[in-house]
Amino acid sequence: MKKIIAILILSVFASCSSDDDVQELPKTEVTLSFSHNWNGFVVTDADFNLIQYFNANTDELSIEKLRYLISKVTFHKSNGETIETEGYNLVDVTNNTNLTFTPNVQIPVGTYSNVSFTFGFDNEDNIDAAYTDLNSESWGVPMMLGGGYHFMQLEGKFIDNVAAETGYAYHAIKAVDNSDPNNLIFQDTFFTVNLGQVIVRENAGIEVKMNIAEWFKNPNTWDLNARHSMLMPNFDAQVDMYENGQTVFSLGNVTP
Repeated sequence: MKKIIAILILSVFASCSSDDDVQELPKTEVTLSFSHNWNGFVVTDADFNLIQYFNANTDELSIEKLRYLISKVTFHKSNGETIETEGYNLVDVTNNTNLTFTPNVQIPVGTYSNVSFTFGFDNEDNIDAAYTDLNSESWGVPMMLGGGYHFMQLEGKFIDNVAAETGYAYHAIKAVDNSDPNNLIFQDTFFTVNLGQVIVRENAGIEVKMNIAEWFKNPNTWDLNARHSMLMPNFDAQVDMYENGQTVFSLGNVTP
């Protein structure tokens, strides 16, 4: 009987000790870095202003400006739990700024079934003139097109069908039909980018790759001769940009 009591006492102490030893997983900063390529060939600001790329329509073009907005970086666990971070980042390849972004919350180390972010702003965040820093970057959308903010500005030149250099402005915003200025019709064109499974370790880095060529390619083959300017008020063009954007981003290297 004494042996049984002793075993029970030891079991209780062991259980209490085990409960006391349970600790939360350590947390760490996670930094997203944004890299850019044209069908696998690295693109940086040093490659701008040279007509050297061919899109899926065989238009020959250059890149002179590339800026885009990402928001709501979210970490997903396999059990359905999510950690949604606040803040946004205006990636500016032209000026070589904001090519990295560290969300304002630390993330528990471990395996995440998916890391996602929003391309642009969703409707909750796309509030006209709400962000001083974006206003100073001339990132706003005119009220005649519904206000709010750009999602992307991609600009350059291309060789048109009479062999002349012509400018293009591939600007992504929320799609709007403003044929009746008193009754604007909208369609959402922000979208969620799912990078897939990521193992977060201490001081983790996650590379986000953009294949710029995909903006002109899949599923809508983009003819710059037909669509090179006045694309912001072009409802159908904005919807096609949204569709093409689904294959633009992918997961790169995860460190350490």
